[in-house]
Amino acid sequence: MSSRTPRPPLGSLSLAAGLTLVCTAAHAQQTDVRHHHKARRQTLPKNNALHPQETRPLSPKSVTPVPKTADNSISAAPEEEEHLQVVGFPMNILHETMGLSRMPEDALHTPQTINIVPQLLMQQQNVKSLDEALRNVPGITASVGEGEGGMAGDQFLIRGFQAQNDIYENGLRDFGVYTRDSFDYDHVSVIKGPSSEVFGNGTTGGAINITTKVAHLGDSYGGSFSGGSADYYRGTLDFNKQIGDSTAIRITGMGNENNTVGRDNVYSHRWGIAPSIAFGLGKRTTFTLEYFHQTDNRVPDYGVPVVTKPGTTIAKPLTEYGLNRNNWYGTSYDQDASNVDMLTGRLKFDLNRHITLYDDLRGGMYSRYFSSSQPGCDTTCVANYFNNPQAATVNRRGHLGGPEPYQQDDWSVQNVFSGVAKFSTGSIRHQIIAGVDVAHIYDRRTNYAYNFNGQNGTRTDTTSLLHPSATQPGLLLGTLGQYSGTLVSIPGVGRALYKTGDATDVGAFFSEQIWLLPEFSIRGGFRWDHWDSHYSANGGTIGAGVAYGQQQDTFNPTVSLMYTPTSDLMVYFNWAQSTTPLGLYVTNSSEPLKSSTQGFSPERSSLYELGAKYNAFHGRMGFTASVFRLEKGNALMTDPSTGDVSSSSDRQRNQGVELSVSGEILKNWTMIGTYAYYDATTVSSLTAADVGKRIQYAPKNSATIWSTYTIAPNRPWNVTFGGGLTWRDGVYLNATNTGYVPATVEWDAVISHNFGKHWRVAMNGYNLDNRLNYSNLFSDRATPAVGRSFLFNLSANY
Repeated sequence: MSSRTPRPPLGSLSLAAGLTLVCTAAHAQQTDVRHHHKARRQTLPKNNALHPQETRPLSPKSVTPVPKTADNSISAAPEEEEHLQVVGFPMNILHETMGLSRMPEDALHTPQTINIVPQLLMQQQNVKSLDEALRNVPGITASVGEGEGGMAGDQFLIRGFQAQNDIYENGLRDFGVYTRDSFDYDHVSVIKGPSSEVFGNGTTGGAINITTKVAHLGDSYGGSFSGGSADYYRGTLDFNKQIGDSTAIRITGMGNENNTVGRDNVYSHRWGIAPSIAFGLGKRTTFTLEYFHQTDNRVPDYGVPVVTKPGTTIAKPLTEYGLNRNNWYGTSYDQDASNVDMLTGRLKFDLNRHITLYDDLRGGMYSRYFSSSQPGCDTTCVANYFNNPQAATVNRRGHLGGPEPYQQDDWSVQNVFSGVAKFSTGSIRHQIIAGVDVAHIYDRRTNYAYNFNGQNGTRTDTTSLLHPSATQPGLLLGTLGQYSGTLVSIPGVGRALYKTGDATDVGAFFSEQIWLLPEFSIRGGFRWDHWDSHYSANGGTIGAGVAYGQQQDTFNPTVSLMYTPTSDLMVYFNWAQSTTPLGLYVTNSSEPLKSSTQGFSPERSSLYELGAKYNAFHGRMGFTASVFRLEKGNALMTDPSTGDVSSSSDRQRNQGVELSVSGEILKNWTMIGTYAYYDATTVSSLTAADVGKRIQYAPKNSATIWSTYTIAPNRPWNVTFGGGLTWRDGVYLNATNTGYVPATVEWDAVISHNFGKHWRVAMNGYNLDNRLNYSNLFSDRATPAVGRSFLFNLSANY
């Protein structure tokens, strides 16, 4: 018997030193100047982190996407070839691009609902993670793991549907299971609705694409330091250096230490670095090489139990009935230690003025040790809490007998080769996008067990509900193979020591957009995928264990109609389909494959969307509106009492409205606001009682708004102040609508001052009214969100 020793947070690197080393380009409120592919011979406005208003706005003509020659064919003007984009209004999200070759247009000319979190917004809010960035997007909720420790790290739902496998960086899937820091983010795009034609299998609710900071022409040097509530210390750096006429290097880095306001014993110690080098900037051939590393040692937080108070029918978090929001029900063994390494190469070649070729290749290695207590409050616990609170105890092994600790070692490789062709046949313009996408992912888990967990006659791991203790006398973590009788029981498999999964996906995609008239175009496309996946579990008490495999071909089409009477307005209709085969979530789900005799059908989703996007006031403001209907069939369900996965044959429907406004209202006054209304319902089910119930995790209403105003810019007495609101209706936690989490309402604010052109000092306040909100949700638990907190920031940019 042995006790596992927690890993040191940052090795020998202390945070105070590490944070001084590292640090984000504090391009606070800087103009969004893209230096991609531009030679020195043209002088660009110098980066100015403090005065975005000094950049001259683009005229409407300057953002016309497709120049034409006299014969109406498409030519690549120098500006287009070199991809220079100078945006004078960085808060207007319609100017932003998606950051991948398969979606080459900006948000304005992409026929789908798209929410973008721009760089300026992340700087003003002092965003530190992907989770924090996505709080600006309506309809996104976060989930925590269930049984066997299958899910943790960043687990998001979009419009009520799982998106844990739908996180991308620069168009390539990020297969890792970890909590993503935002130190190397340029901006984040959320493409709502099925997008399998672009991204492959999955994307029922949508896809999250992160555009990272990469080397560009020109020199810039920046850094920042933040400190605040709950011993929060953070440093970032961003260094970019041009070498010669067409080469540049860039290094971004981060060090971070923090506890969590409003939660006992929960912390994160992490550091990361992301260097990149680019060759051929401004030339026909450009190659960018990026490396990313992040080390994180944190304590996972599975929240508080959700229970049904005697005499009621709807379960709610115990904190709604007076339980201390600070209570954490883990032990000293709880740990989430991850190491992520990704190497990405991206090649772009302008074959001629009509054809551009791309090849993107990424390899990733992910290592993770995970152990988390899962609090469960049974009927005895509930009865005691409401009658004799001091006697109430929770079971830290949860109702599924887990999760137990495990070591996860994964690797992945993905290559996407694509081409974009622009040409004309007579008076009709064409844009064709085609390519091949090949990916392989491998996952290996080694499970460990405690000497007792309430099973097989062993003692139960319990603690007081009112006054939990992280110390459990007599609880020991076994070595490899020890206490195999108390290994977590995998549904349909048993108590396995090892679990292995792998999948290979070969996809081919094609789309064509045809301008039948200068103002009217139609786009049609499809993607075919061959999915080959395997799953095995062995060792422990199951001996040789089980091994499953499946092969499946999927076909996902899309059709869009677009009317663009001017370069500032687009009205569109979009129809798209996506497929989620069983076993898609190789690295981040406890769901095993099933034997071929069980005949599970893949989830199938369809989107119908009508929308409009408009750039107003010479590009200062962007407005979007859309109505949609999203249908999903063959929904997979997880039994909340056993963790078993089954094909429910349920049909679910989410229909609603999404609105957004972003940009500069008046000089020095910026804002970004979003709203979503969802009518999310189960329309057909083998469980008759579920028909007509709301889809779990889908809020009926959600909205965000953020606005700032600068007084006396460019003057010594300048000040910028502002703030915003994040609001999400309460949501149900299960298909039967018997578990419920109340609404989230959070008020945040910022005030900042610029010292000259290069230095900035700011103070951010979060959850100013200290409201009890919930940040992560699952069927029988909810994690209280961060309480009232403040963060000071000092940044410089040259």
